[in-house]
Amino acid sequence: MAPKIVVIGSFNMDLTAYMERLPRPGETVNGRKFVTGPGGKGSNQAVAAVRLGAEVWFIGRVGEDVFAEAAINTWKQEGIHTEFVIRDPDYATGVAPIWVDDRGENSIVVVLGSNLNMKPADVDSAADIIASADVLITQLEINYDIVAYALKVAKEKGVRTILNPAPAGTLPAEVVALADYLTPNETELEVLSGMPGAEVSVAARSLLTTEEQTAVVTLGSAGACFVRKSSSAQMPAYKVNVVDTTGAGDAFNGGFAVALAEGKSLEAAIQFANATAALSVTRPGTAPAMPTRAEVDAFLAAQQ
Repeated sequence: MAPKIVVIGSFNMDLTAYMERLPRPGETVNGRKFVTGPGGKGSNQAVAAVRLGAEVWFIGRVGEDVFAEAAINTWKQEGIHTEFVIRDPDYATGVAPIWVDDRGENSIVVVLGSNLNMKPADVDSAADIIASADVLITQLEINYDIVAYALKVAKEKGVRTILNPAPAGTLPAEVVALADYLTPNETELEVLSGMPGAEVSVAARSLLTTEEQTAVVTLGSAGACFVRKSSSAQMPAYKVNVVDTTGAGDAFNGGFAVALAEGKSLEAAIQFANATAALSVTRPGTAPAMPTRAEVDAFLAAQQ
């Protein structure tokens, strides 16, 4: 039976320009290519999870515009359940203009629009699905009050929770405590912990409230490390030819959620997530770059 994952989060239409190098302030550079595609941290993670074999429900908001149509068409094509997606008449669908240089580095501006207008009722309408889920995952591209509410509802129903605190932001300690797993990158960890410059393990451990709560910090080309109250370990990244790092964190989170939902150990779940992220950066784009389960399994088998 496929693992069940609920994603509460954002959709943004990615508007991506590729260029030799990123412009300096006040400078104009020529781009090589421009593409549009589905993005947003929540949607990307949902696509990653469904391609890896999970049954996925997406809870979020889009506008009543052409980008909303693209979002819903994308989810239906991927097989993601959309009955809890709300068309918001008052706010536009989120957008994300992205610049990517020849090294694969990127700069992003996010205009969240309808993502920020989610209500508790949006979560309540999916209460039965949340209760039946193996994992609920959420991020910080939606209203922070909804992040807290979603985690609380899942916790009350005994559902494992992943909080991907991205993009970087601060949350009350009682909200952080609702997450079974925290998955920041190094910048997000600094902001969330309020400890810039601290060692990763020290900053991560400062967030943990129980022996079971786990921080999994993504470290880019250095892989990822997990931190618990009494233990920590680093798992190396897989070496690949990097084309575009946009969406790598979302690939990692989607892979991590699926692996946990399937009952993999923490170390095995991180390896699976690292492989998912590694394959995603070998292709341009965000959601379109997410690998399939067959690709990840083959990639991992080749590493043996």
